[in-house]
Amino acid sequence: MISLAGRDILHSWGKFVLTSVGLGLLVGVTLTMAGVYRGMIDDARALLGNSGADLWVVQQDTQGPYAESSSLRDDVVRSVRGLPGVQSAANVTYLTMQVRRAARAPGPDGEADDVRAMVVGFEPGAPGEPGYLVAGRQPTRSHYEAVADLRTGFALGERIRIRRHDYTVVGLTRRMVSSGGDPMVFIPLADAQEAQFLKDNDAIVNERVRTAANPSFNRPGVPGLLEAVQATQASNRFVNAILVQVRPGAEAEEVARPVRRWKHLEAFTRVQMEEILVAKLIATSARQIGMFLVILAVVSAAIVAFIIYTMTLGKIREIAVLKLIGTRNRTIAAMILQQALGLGLIGFVVGKVAATFWAPVFPKYVLLEPGDAVRGLVAVLLICALASTLAIRAALRVDPAAAIGG
Repeated sequence: MISLAGRDILHSWGKFVLTSVGLGLLVGVTLTMAGVYRGMIDDARALLGNSGADLWVVQQDTQGPYAESSSLRDDVVRSVRGLPGVQSAANVTYLTMQVRRAARAPGPDGEADDVRAMVVGFEPGAPGEPGYLVAGRQPTRSHYEAVADLRTGFALGERIRIRRHDYTVVGLTRRMVSSGGDPMVFIPLADAQEAQFLKDNDAIVNERVRTAANPSFNRPGVPGLLEAVQATQASNRFVNAILVQVRPGAEAEEVARPVRRWKHLEAFTRVQMEEILVAKLIATSARQIGMFLVILAVVSAAIVAFIIYTMTLGKIREIAVLKLIGTRNRTIAAMILQQALGLGLIGFVVGKVAATFWAPVFPKYVLLEPGDAVRGLVAVLLICALASTLAIRAALRVDPAAAIGG
């Protein structure tokens, strides 16, 4: 039997293809939105996996260091290392900021060329150090050397500026990102502590003047108190978290219990930290993306329904002729349904190809999973099938007498 839907599509293939391409671009946007959400989850999991930690020790009553601000003394790591089941523990700091290219002059707007990145302070050979080096080496000096993620755009040997100091990029890594997708820059822990916690010179001078003018610090019976306070103002002994690796066979939760009970700190296992990142940090973005997907689905259904309905109204006389020669309503309905499904299938292919090509251009990581593509295909075909019902009803109401009418 000759395919009536195929013959009709070939008769007006130009309009059909252009319509499919337009629908495909809309499908591509939908797939990209789903990919952005998947990318956010993958960024969060990559952050946890790249840290190399089984346990995160942070300030008490906080969910830091990624979800909230956390600050604790850097000497706490010594007592954590002595706990049963701990294989290694290291201090780490995290600071999201604008990292400038030190060698470049300010642009036309007067601002220096900079990159938003998460600056990580780490201890060499311990949890938290950069991994997956694709070029260069690990920092070997205790100051002013950095490892950067490829997405920062920095090159080996390039000079970058963090706060008051310049750093040389000695290594490049890949997929080292924050939970928000910002690329990471790794510098020695002492430099990161200074960048994050230490005040600038003017602030230190002003604070010393205030301290010296305070009578409480000049009591005769407490010698050296003023000097001690001033030394504290000019130094920094804080970190954001302690990354802990447990021994093989040990349970992270068993190690976390004494930390919470005796050290007056908070400790999170990998499962708990992933729950914080995915269920809390990304929850609002997930709901927003879900609303966009629903809106795009409704818009797609409306577009397909309008297109198929318009195409059906354009061949009322042909449908009447088919009825006049005895074509069954089921055959006419199948013809319209096949056209709608063909429109959706071509549109999905166009959308999938478009999403695959433009996904790498997005500033945030877009993860296009095969499962989402399969679900998207089913959803597109279902939407097209439902949208064709309006055109089918209009076709079935056509009077065969219209074929011989004026």
